[in-house]
Amino acid sequence: MRTATVERKTRETEIAVSLDLDGSGESDIDTGIGFLDHMLESFARHSMIDLKVRAQGDLHVDFHHTAEDSGIVIGQAVKKALGDFGGIMRFGAAAIPMDEAMTRVAVDVSNRPYLVWKVEIPAAKLGEMDTELFKEWFQAFAQSAGICLHVENLYGKNSHHIVETCFKGLARALRQAISPDERLEGEVASTKGVLGEKT
Repeated sequence: MRTATVERKTRETEIAVSLDLDGSGESDIDTGIGFLDHMLESFARHSMIDLKVRAQGDLHVDFHHTAEDSGIVIGQAVKKALGDFGGIMRFGAAAIPMDEAMTRVAVDVSNRPYLVWKVEIPAAKLGEMDTELFKEWFQAFAQSAGICLHVENLYGKNSHHIVETCFKGLARALRQAISPDERLEGEVASTKGVLGEKT
């Protein structure tokens, strides 16, 4: 079973995440940030990952810590559930349209984290959330999950649409990349025979 539960507690946030990589896209999300909840629900649905998130953070300060730390813990849970990264497709990509917006996302689930973020969001806020925090979430997720992640918004004007295509693109690309490849028979998809930061 590719499942994991991770909890993280600091002076700024307390976050608990449980997930099932082979779920049906069910979600139970409460971060205290309405728009982030909406994006994580969309991520779960389109990745087919069952995802439960409970976060309590210092929202009276701002949303930065809660947004970033939720990315950290969700990423840690994905990495934990993947184990040694063996037997998976490893690569995935998606181009997601939403009305006038189009975003392209590609992932390499390689245990070599990296983020390329080519996304300009016109609005300063969506709901009460500062839109600059979305890059922080994707950075935290990629680093903690061990994923090389490229996100590029090709065009778009509506900030909600732009951000939502980023999350849906990640979901679809990740769904493809973590899908089992029976021909690998549990081995990693690498000529080195191992995946990791130093390989």
